[in-house]
Amino acid sequence: MTGRAMDPLPSPAIAAAAEAPAAREEEAEEADPPASGLLMPQVTERRDPDPDRMQMPPGNPLLLSYTLQELLARDTVQVELIPEKKGLFLKHVEYEVSSQRFKSSVYRRYNDFVVFHEMLLHKFPYRMVPALPPKRVLGADREFIEGRRRALKRFINLVARHPPFSEDVILKIFLSFSGSDVQNKLKEAALCAGDEFMHCKLAARAKDFLPADIQTHFAMSRELIRNVYNIFYKLRDRAERIAARAIDSAADLLIFGKELSALGSDTTPLPSWAALHLSTWGSLKQALKGLSVEFALLADKAAQQGKKEENDVVEKLNLFLDLLQSYKDLCERHEKGVLHKHQRALHKYGLMKRQMMSAAHGREPESVEQLESRIVEQENVIHTMELRSYFSLYCLHQETQLVHVYLPLTSHILGAFVNSQIQGHKEMSKVWNDLKPKLSCLFAGPHSTPTPPRSPPEDGLCPH
Repeated sequence: MTGRAMDPLPSPAIAAAAEAPAAREEEAEEADPPASGLLMPQVTERRDPDPDRMQMPPGNPLLLSYTLQELLARDTVQVELIPEKKGLFLKHVEYEVSSQRFKSSVYRRYNDFVVFHEMLLHKFPYRMVPALPPKRVLGADREFIEGRRRALKRFINLVARHPPFSEDVILKIFLSFSGSDVQNKLKEAALCAGDEFMHCKLAARAKDFLPADIQTHFAMSRELIRNVYNIFYKLRDRAERIAARAIDSAADLLIFGKELSALGSDTTPLPSWAALHLSTWGSLKQALKGLSVEFALLADKAAQQGKKEENDVVEKLNLFLDLLQSYKDLCERHEKGVLHKHQRALHKYGLMKRQMMSAAHGREPESVEQLESRIVEQENVIHTMELRSYFSLYCLHQETQLVHVYLPLTSHILGAFVNSQIQGHKEMSKVWNDLKPKLSCLFAGPHSTPTPPRSPPEDGLCPH
């Protein structure tokens, strides 16, 4: 691909670049460093993809035909903690990562996840790569470690169910390679292959599949996802509060029962002037000691409900939020990455044209020839940047569809929340109903005959 044989460049853009302030010349000469310090392969090294791996999709390749159930069925990955203690303190944490699809179980450190994440960004810079949870801070407690385990589980499941990621070799390596040098294995597989643009047959034709008003669609989709994210963030916050209240209620019920038991176990001698009520006090203490069992059961039911809401509601909300955040990050990479590089390439091209004009005016043949060669190279760079820009939009279009495929997860979340409330209140109600008859012995009437408590009047006022 030479600069003379390619499509004509957009003259307005070049003219605009040529008018850019000279103060940016030094900045334009510097190349943007790729993410994570990785070296991006040159386009001149592009080679034909493996025909067995990259088949041309049938129909319109821009459109996705997946359902949520199909995505969820791709794999289910479990991430469990395997702490190693040395002395009195927790030195490091290993995770057992088990894949249903690959029928594998491997051990991974957090740094293995970090390298895997970097390789995903290298190979798929125009796709939604979920973020990793933060590294351990000084003095991290078990609550932090458990929160990070949950986040790693969400990360790897989103990756394992993402269509392009799920078919890539680096995912298979991460989930099934049992050797000790998994990080080097991941780097070898990713760095020698280049990114998705270099291996996708449609990369050079991405513009042909995009609607004419793609930029308008992109802006609208970005705004919609931003609004959805903000609302789901608030929903997650409330769900966390509801689950926390259930767990706090469990602790309060347990303490309530223990205090009743403590009252029933009181050994303080009965005063002589209360001797007439000796039997009443004894019966009351005996009954109170027994009630602690029911309150412990109530506490257990409340704790179960809180944990269920954490696992089935809060975690699913977090999963969806992680997906939405990865879309927002992708939009930012699109604007600050390929589009920014394209503009800088155009600016550099304008500077070269001005230099060539000056050299030609000064009749310096050697300088003109060198500048012409550099301009041809820069034209190739600009053309490649244009192709990457359209391919980035192509991927963004697909990733937007993927987000909408996940939208029915909302019904799963609400269903889990409703079922948790129904089941929790049902079980709690049964324990309360079983407890009510046992209260009759707390109220001794004349001649020590137990009298059950009467329900208060409906208006809440005491009868005259």
